[in-house]
Amino acid sequence: MPKSTDLQVAMIGSYVPRRCGIATFTHDVAKAVDGAIATNGSPLSQHVQIVAINDSEDGYAYDEEVTLQIRQHQRQEYRNAAEVLNTSGADVVLLQHEFGLFGGECGSYLLDLLDNLHRPLVTTLHSVLQDPSKEQLDVLSRVCARSDVVVVMADRARHLLTDVYNVPSERIRLIPHGVPDVPLGDTEPFKERFGLAGRPMILTFGLLGPGKGIEVMLDALGKIVPNIPDVAYVVLGVTHPGVVRDSGELYRISLELRAVELGIQKNVLFHNRYVSDDDLKSYLQAADVYATPYPSKEQITSGTLAYALACGKAIVSTPYWHAQELLINGRGRLVEFGDVDGFAGALRELLTDENARTTMQQAAHNFGRSMVWSRVGEQFVSACDQARQHFAQAAPVLFTDRKVLMRMSLPEPRLDHLYTMSDDTGILQHAAFAMPDRRHGYCTDDNARALIVASMAWSLFQCKEVLPYLQNYLSFIHYAQDGQTGRFRNFMSYDRKWMEEDGSDDSQGRAIWALGYVLSHAPTESTANLATALFRRGLGAVESLEFPRSWALSMLGIHYYLRVNPDDDIAHRTLSTLADHLEAVFAGHESDEWPWFEDVVTYDNGRIPQALIIAGHVLERPALRDRGLSVLRWLVTAQTAPEGHLSVIGNDGWMGREGTTAKFDQQPLEAAALIGAFKAAHRTSGDERWLVEMRRCFEWFVGRNDLGVTMIDFKSRGCYDGLEAGGVNENQGAESLLSWLLSLLIMHEMQTGDAPDLA
Repeated sequence: MPKSTDLQVAMIGSYVPRRCGIATFTHDVAKAVDGAIATNGSPLSQHVQIVAINDSEDGYAYDEEVTLQIRQHQRQEYRNAAEVLNTSGADVVLLQHEFGLFGGECGSYLLDLLDNLHRPLVTTLHSVLQDPSKEQLDVLSRVCARSDVVVVMADRARHLLTDVYNVPSERIRLIPHGVPDVPLGDTEPFKERFGLAGRPMILTFGLLGPGKGIEVMLDALGKIVPNIPDVAYVVLGVTHPGVVRDSGELYRISLELRAVELGIQKNVLFHNRYVSDDDLKSYLQAADVYATPYPSKEQITSGTLAYALACGKAIVSTPYWHAQELLINGRGRLVEFGDVDGFAGALRELLTDENARTTMQQAAHNFGRSMVWSRVGEQFVSACDQARQHFAQAAPVLFTDRKVLMRMSLPEPRLDHLYTMSDDTGILQHAAFAMPDRRHGYCTDDNARALIVASMAWSLFQCKEVLPYLQNYLSFIHYAQDGQTGRFRNFMSYDRKWMEEDGSDDSQGRAIWALGYVLSHAPTESTANLATALFRRGLGAVESLEFPRSWALSMLGIHYYLRVNPDDDIAHRTLSTLADHLEAVFAGHESDEWPWFEDVVTYDNGRIPQALIIAGHVLERPALRDRGLSVLRWLVTAQTAPEGHLSVIGNDGWMGREGTTAKFDQQPLEAAALIGAFKAAHRTSGDERWLVEMRRCFEWFVGRNDLGVTMIDFKSRGCYDGLEAGGVNENQGAESLLSWLLSLLIMHEMQTGDAPDLA
């Protein structure tokens, strides 16, 4: 085992210049660890390399110590990162964990990295919840199980880990949040920098948003100003990016208006800026009192509180967990949550009683010396040594629910051709080679499928670029629906004229499917609201549909709708009625040799067993599910070539009951439908055979087919319209493209075996 002076460390987390607290923390820990290892003053990159988690596709202008980047919502990159780290020469990996830092539900994509990592692991937890959701509990428990050492920054977190997450106490280490080594000195030189010379100053710092308790501080200030009219309250920090995304600067404006209403607008200074460490230290050194009025007790760590303590500030805070631990023994004043009078009284006393303020400042500064970064760096190096010892002795942790069968290299989902085929009306039906063919206009069928693909791209990868297109596809469905009957028109010419008064039954089913999907994966509340309204209006027309495929497609949409609205009796009854219809048509046609509902197997065939399987699960009718599985097995057998690859039933004659099967004009639509059915079969039965079939079906797209040719144009990112006797149909229309994208997205969703949807 290498000595600490030879230690090579890889750190995973967000990283500067990304603007978030963990990015700054990762940078500071990296410097501290490097300093603790490198007694000869070698550069940072000598001992520490950074794996940066990006929240944008473009990344950031990182320094040379960043050797690898992971895009937050690209699952494949987590597995790739594990392979790189395993061969990187790193002796230990230091991970910064926060649920929202990583992609997937509750940051579950991180598990892909950890399951494939073969290096000692030290994990620093920035949140430890007392009452986690089932998903949060599962993810954090698995992260801790894989970690050789778990670092927390508050004693309360240590108890939560043992009591709630069953982490062995000997693997938990308490290391305080590091702080800069700042001397205790006069505030006036720093106040002058901010134009506040001679004024008493209160400071609050952090990303601005609801949940910070600033309203309480403003109300308290309103009670202080009559006695201390020159007091200045500086609220430092930009608005939280999530708040800006959802509501712009409305929250900041509401605080400014509140200050005006209270008559304290001259006393409240909103410094809407992101500050460097040096600037933050200057603000802290200017302040007389630091205030953290957070309204929630379940804050296990606060970097800003630690920094204020280190700078020797008098602190007034609500009693959240980290404050309870840091502000004892005269190091601060705790005031109950929401207690305006309590805050006003504590602030007034500290601003007017210099002796009380100085005593508190000295106590805070003295305690802060134990938290300076140099000492914290030494403790992290010690944790690395402990992790290496544990890793060398412990048996590897294996998570058997990870489906090795799905471990295949997948193309990155690229939506270039989707965007090419779409305009401000919707997605065009056909293409001449890779160019949109405007002569054929648009249809509801394709816009419904495009809506599903766009929603899935958003759900899986938080792909912001797709959102305007998603809105256009939903708008098309909205315009297609007849407000009286609830049915959807289908074909629209390029000049936006409907070419029919009522669309096909299939277009009704696909619209219901798409609306159900988007409302259960909606990126915004308004999207969900519109999808719900259109779905409910369209549901009334579903029972009048005459054809089995339209029933099956509608059943998929109802399944998604019921995930969000499980108590909707009308939707349950409609699903049951459609399932009865499907059973009845099977009973009228099937035999032991021909378990199908009509005398010819035509198009979109996998949707029939998929709907039966899902309805059987949702309605708790096992016989229905078993029928779907049986039909699916038959379809697989009928479409397996002697060589073992998928040979899709061609639409140049289909497959008849008398035994004839068309080999060519194979359609991507068929492969996509089968992949959806295999997913449902695996999710309901747990049988890994369906994962094998799913992979084999996906391989049809990338060359394992009757001609051994790829169906994907990796230059345009489109999909060829069919596999014909002489090669591919080189047109790349919407149906083929959307079938490919839907298949690819499902494969990405399924690779870790935790896809939440049945369909």
